[in-house]
Amino acid sequence: MYLISGCLCGVNCKYNGKNNLNEKCLKLLEEGKAILICPEQLGGLTTPRVPAEIIGTAEGVLKGEDKIITQNNTNVTEEFIKGAMETLNIAKRCNIKMAILKEGSPSCGVNYIYDGTFSGNKIKGQGITAKLLKENGIEIISDTALEGYEWDF
Repeated sequence: MYLISGCLCGVNCKYNGKNNLNEKCLKLLEEGKAILICPEQLGGLTTPRVPAEIIGTAEGVLKGEDKIITQNNTNVTEEFIKGAMETLNIAKRCNIKMAILKEGSPSCGVNYIYDGTFSGNKIKGQGITAKLLKENGIEIISDTALEGYEWDF
């Protein structure tokens, strides 16, 4: 069973109310092999919502040293952490071993996130949920890495 960012299966849960449909992820869902999550919604944020970026690192946020701020300067760190913890709880309860997450997201970014300036600049780093899942032994892969991925069905 896979844990998958809901937006990758066509759920309109992105910050702008849209989705990032990925046919491979949708196929896993349709075959009953996926559980969908949206950490931002699990943390209590609405859809649509003001874009948010990590100011610092996911590790720093989880340690209480850094924060997540919206484009209009609202601190949403607590909601992002709550959503990450709820996602981890679902993963543990369902014995999830792998998560397919949306690259670039302050929750789900696997290899990169945006730099906290809301300028579109990307930096190496992970989102809060991705970091927490990985720290708890769950393999995380990015939606951008699905081409050529060897599926273990």
